[in-house]
Amino acid sequence: MTDSSSNNSATDYDVAIVGAGFAGLTALHRMRELGFSVRLFEAGTDVGGTWYWNKYPGLKVDVESVEYSLSFSYVVEQEWTWSERYAGPDELCRYANFVADRLDLRRDIQTDTRIDSSDFDESTGLWNLTTNSGEQICSRFVVMCTGMLNQPIKPQFKGLESFEGKQYHSARWPKEGVDLSGQRVGVIGTGSSGVQIISTIASEVGHLHVFHRTPGYCLPLRNCKMPEEYSTRVKANYGQWRAAERYNSFGGWVALNYQIGETVTGSALDATPEEQQALFDERWESGGLSFYNVYPDTYTDLEANAVLTKYLQDKIRERVKDPKLAEILTPKYPALTKRLIAETNYYEVYERDNVELVDLREQGIDEITPKGVRVGDTEYELDSIVFATGFDAMTGSLKAMNVRGRNGLTFSEHWDDGARTHMGLMSAGFPNLFIINAAGSPAPLFQPIILGQEQVQWVGRLISQLAERNINCIEPTAAAEDHWGGLCEEALSATLFPLTDSWYLGKNVPGKSRTGLAYFGGMESYRKAMTDAEVSGYADDFVLTALPEAGR
Repeated sequence: MTDSSSNNSATDYDVAIVGAGFAGLTALHRMRELGFSVRLFEAGTDVGGTWYWNKYPGLKVDVESVEYSLSFSYVVEQEWTWSERYAGPDELCRYANFVADRLDLRRDIQTDTRIDSSDFDESTGLWNLTTNSGEQICSRFVVMCTGMLNQPIKPQFKGLESFEGKQYHSARWPKEGVDLSGQRVGVIGTGSSGVQIISTIASEVGHLHVFHRTPGYCLPLRNCKMPEEYSTRVKANYGQWRAAERYNSFGGWVALNYQIGETVTGSALDATPEEQQALFDERWESGGLSFYNVYPDTYTDLEANAVLTKYLQDKIRERVKDPKLAEILTPKYPALTKRLIAETNYYEVYERDNVELVDLREQGIDEITPKGVRVGDTEYELDSIVFATGFDAMTGSLKAMNVRGRNGLTFSEHWDDGARTHMGLMSAGFPNLFIINAAGSPAPLFQPIILGQEQVQWVGRLISQLAERNINCIEPTAAAEDHWGGLCEEALSATLFPLTDSWYLGKNVPGKSRTGLAYFGGMESYRKAMTDAEVSGYADDFVLTALPEAGR
């Protein structure tokens, strides 16, 4: 390991970490704990990750705050108290800052530092990183904590640059905020970001045009101030909560009506209509994403799924009084095959006189004009346009970075025909580079904080083993990567997810290969794969290399 107190000519750091979100802070803490010299680089001016960059109106996390939190520090768990059941970006950033300060992480964090290029030197087995200021950093290992939803999709509409009003993207909302009072505003996109923005700004704008193509299943968030008794009770029983999240849930969250929800193991088809109704009603009243933890065969059996789908469709029709409008807003695809959307009074927005839904199912947007948006023969005049057009999920961040592995291989080249990784942690041709919450991991379907912590633990143990064995480089074989890709496709094909185009499959990005971006086989089998690799000493699916003394 490198002595971080001196500037070693061969290696500046044992580990370089990119990104100061929750995964990056976790990685920094763990690598320091193991005794490695480490530096974390963050492009923003402060820690927080996605919550630093995303500030749009109405933004809330859709996992309960008590669960959407780090669990590796008892001190942090006990000393931090959430103000809301579902925190917003400002509070989540304050939490990230609290973690960084309380655990003394800042001395190894370098903000306002974008990594412009990362080049692997095959002769030394080291990564050479160049920052936006021209600083050169040399590191044995690199841990990418750049997030699965970080790279915004840029709108590609004809005439975009001609618009004379203001344009905003939900993923890069001005931190100083935007005053939309009295304006004619158009929102393009009705995924999670769009729904939250629409619900929040409808009461302040002059007129709101919602340009809508594909409806989602939107469920009440039921946010509120954090009940003191609930917070105290969770803190006293965090061990039980964390175990349930990790080992007894579908997505890494278990909260149900302020308790740990019981796991449902039976089939929807074996339950009576009364039992189905009672279970779904309980989830509906609890709020948030609790519908992910219902009958497990709703993910794999179309008939079982239809029971849940009908329930959620009926709920939409109950809330939207206009039958024609309700039909437009009701999804026709199986529930759960696209991410559920947690909202506050979203459907009720369309009862307002100043809100107009523009249905794009048959006639899409033709162009952005100097005055607004044209759909067919109709031009909607606007003062501001909000693009809630989402992210290049799972792969966008790394493809946008100038990372070059063996023979100058980039991720854009490596992933040209679809994302390829081994266990969602490493890619062939990129030695000593680890990706947290990457494509090929359960990240889209499992809480990323929990998954990230488990992946970081695995990476830390791996690096420690390599040091003990005097091994300098590790990378997965192409065969292992292909095999893992096959397992991902096999697991995907056993579910209903392929029936619906979604960002899970890369279908929200023009030209992106339609392939499963996640491991759909469940956290239990994923955890076993990581354990098996570790127990084998990484002998089966990896190439281990000991380099000459000069490269150490």
